[in-house]
Order: sequence, then structure tokens, then C-alpha cells
Amino acid sequence: MKRNAVACARTWLLLLAVLSLTAAAPARAGTWVHGVEGTRGFQLWVPTGYAPGTPLPLVVALHGCFQNPSQFAGLTRLNEKADAEQFLVLYPNQATFANPTQCWNFMLVLNQTRDHGEPALVVRMVEQVRRHYAVDARRVYVGGVSSGAVLAGTLLACYSDVFAAGMIGAGAMYKAATTISGTGFAMLFGSIYHPDDRGRDAWVCSGRPRHTMPVLVVHGTKDSVVDLVNGRQATRQFLQTSDYGDDGVANDSIRPAATQVTRASVPGGRAYTVEDYVYGGALVARHIEVQGMDHAWPGGDSRYPFADPSGPDGTALMWDFFRQHTRN
Repeated sequence: MKRNAVACARTWLLLLAVLSLTAAAPARAGTWVHGVEGTRGFQLWVPTGYAPGTPLPLVVALHGCFQNPSQFAGLTRLNEKADAEQFLVLYPNQATFANPTQCWNFMLVLNQTRDHGEPALVVRMVEQVRRHYAVDARRVYVGGVSSGAVLAGTLLACYSDVFAAGMIGAGAMYKAATTISGTGFAMLFGSIYHPDDRGRDAWVCSGRPRHTMPVLVVHGTKDSVVDLVNGRQATRQFLQTSDYGDDGVANDSIRPAATQVTRASVPGGRAYTVEDYVYGGALVARHIEVQGMDHAWPGGDSRYPFADPSGPDGTALMWDFFRQHTRN
């Protein structure tokens, strides 16, 4: 009897999740939609003016520790950007039973492979949204901050057939650590693993694809939680991944040498440096360092934790990078 009751409850929860998505599908004003996939919930922002017959880009936005989707949306003002630029935003939510601090468990080997763990859950969320909304499958992107940024890097590494580009904000490279103790060391001093080796691992995780994996990395030079070296390792790792991806071998056809460096500053705010890596006429990677910024989202709303309002608009930087990339 108890087993039947549990099974019945699970069935009703699944039906309610599906019905909530289905009922909201024709939404026209900017609205929140809540859903469930497996053991995780998510929130979906459907932008103002959404029309079911017009496919839109989809941005998967991954919050960091001590955050939830609503807080991350408020911090980044990503929903406002989605309304202005016309794209959907999917916010997966880490469960407190999986991590009491709501960090994504990127350091567990289970979550560093394809078709397993948290990355697989997020991809299934993408698939669920695509079943109920008009999504341009060539323009699905993933970005995050802190632990969410590392998960974003894992998704880009292992599911390059799903994501056209990714953004790593105050995060680390793919498989920067594979244990909890190793994670603490990597956060403070950088990964003990070489980015070139992890670059190949990322390429293999996606099934040795013959295409690049465009990435934007944004990091503060005074990050006291995840040291700046992690951002640099992440950029180099994905450049190596793309070096394998463009022709199947590591031959420096794509190198860790910026083709253009730009220095700018926010009026009355922080200076920042933009390094572009353009190969074959395509922007393969962009690395941005914000001078003096701690562990934060640049240009974020000061009403939320982990905001640095004096930095450049991180959300605008992310979307500007994403919109230049379409998955073939």
C-alpha cells in the first residue's frame, strides 16, 4: 500500500509539472513558469512578446552558491535583457538536499561526464522546454557564476551538440578538481591539472566533435574565493578543446595567444581588459578581466549578494558574445 501511495504521488507530481508547462506555453507577456525535471526544479522566463510560432534562442543560466533562480535573475537583470532581445531563459535550481549551500556539485566525477548527474538533468530540462516552447535549437547557450559557471563549462564541454557557446563567470575549467579537497585547493591556487590535458578531456567528453566550443570567461582580478588563475586556466582549456575540434588534432591551429587586446573602463567604475581569440574569422574565445573586482557578477544589481555594480555589464557582455554564435 505504501509503495502504491508513493508511486501515485510521483505520478501526480509529474503530471502537474507537465501541465504547468503546457498551460503556460502560449504566454505572451513576460512571465515566470515553474517546472520539475527529475529531482530538480527550474524556472523559465518567457519574454514579453513571445509568439509560439517564432523560435527564440534559449539561455540556460546557472546560479552560484547561496543563490536560487529568482535571486540570480535579479542580480543579473537577465530577464530584462531577454525581454529586450527576445530570448528564453532557463534557470535550473540546485536542491538543498543535494547541497545545503545550493552549490552545484561540479567536483564529483558523476557530474563531469555525459548522460549522468547534474549535467544530464540540465540537458533534460532543455529538452523539456523545447517540447513546450518554440526554441531555436541552433542558438541554445549556457552561462553561470561561481559553481554554476563550472557546471556551465562542463555542459559546454560534454554537450557541444546542444550548446552553441558558453560563459564562465568567476569559475574554473572543466574537471579543475575531482574531489572535495582538491576543489578547495583549486579555488585558492588554481587546478593542479594542465589546461591542455583538460582541453582534450572536454573534447572527448563531447564525442570528439569536429567544431569549436566558443567560450566567454569573465573574472575579477581580486577574486578572493576563486583565484584569477582559474579563469585563465578555463580560457586556455577551451582554446585547447577548440584546437582539437577544428581539425581533430592538437596542432596549434588555435593557440592560447590573443589576436586582439582591448582596454576599457566603466565611467566612474572599474577598468577591464578584453582578450579576443579569433581564428578562421570566428571568435573562438573571449577572456575578460575586471580590475579590482572580487567574487561577483560585474554590473550586477546591488540589492543582491555577489554584485559589483561598478563593473561592466556582465549580462550585456554575455549576450553580446552569445549572439555571435550559432551551432551548425
